[in-house]
Amino acid sequence: MKIETLSETNCFGGRIGFYRHTSSSNNCDMQFSVFVPPQAADGKVPVLTFLSGLTCTEENFMVKSGAQRVAAELGLMLVSPDTSPRGEGVPDDPDDDYDFGLAAGFYLNATQEPWSQHYHMYDYITQELPEIVFGNFPGDAERHGLTGHSMGGHGALTIGLRNPGMYRSLSAFAPICTTLHSPWGRKALGYYMGSDTITWHDYDACEVARGVSDPSIYDRILVDQGADDPFLAEQLKPELLKAACSESGLPLELRIHEGYDHGYYFISTFIEDHLKHHAERLGA
Repeated sequence: MKIETLSETNCFGGRIGFYRHTSSSNNCDMQFSVFVPPQAADGKVPVLTFLSGLTCTEENFMVKSGAQRVAAELGLMLVSPDTSPRGEGVPDDPDDDYDFGLAAGFYLNATQEPWSQHYHMYDYITQELPEIVFGNFPGDAERHGLTGHSMGGHGALTIGLRNPGMYRSLSAFAPICTTLHSPWGRKALGYYMGSDTITWHDYDACEVARGVSDPSIYDRILVDQGADDPFLAEQLKPELLKAACSESGLPLELRIHEGYDHGYYFISTFIEDHLKHHAERLGA
């Protein structure tokens, strides 16, 4: 599939670039970023895809996380897609708020008009983006990990738990653990999926975790959460994820960090732990 290069530059001996392509899943142009580590000069390397949160684009993780230095040392390719469809004709939040519509795709397939014309981020992440990445960059499709932050943490958990054959490692930063019991989630899924909350279960990390029949699909799921996160009690609810994983036997390691909030200072502090978590499982 053809991609357009928007920019590229060297970074820690590797190469970081920003790209655009026409998306059949989302019926619009989509952008994404890739960091290729120096080890790719000698062959295919493992890949970690990072799903960003509300208000973010394909740039936030690459610009703010500081992940490239460690990724270059470990030989990990990093991929960061945009968080929603964009462009002319793509509907936005009818209330002009930040938590729905553009930059808030919630990594699901919308079923309700007008959102269903464009908002198919689940298909984009699980089908279209991997085809583009592994068709244009020296990544190893058999060694693919998934992580994300906030809304993207929700996406990483639901997608990773529903597609264990596609991913070999899984983690999240401050994820929205239950869309069913989060104001952000209830607003978004209400618009995207309609009022029947049974249809939301595939996009609720707790419900997906609770329904996993084989808890050995991952040997460790790493989740980091800041104790001073202003969204912790109302929106994120990691205690519910812990209970759901305990019920199904999934090996969740939930770490709560005093003094950390929801932002990129938190992510940049613990990104090395996550990169090493994935590298160990992907054979980097």
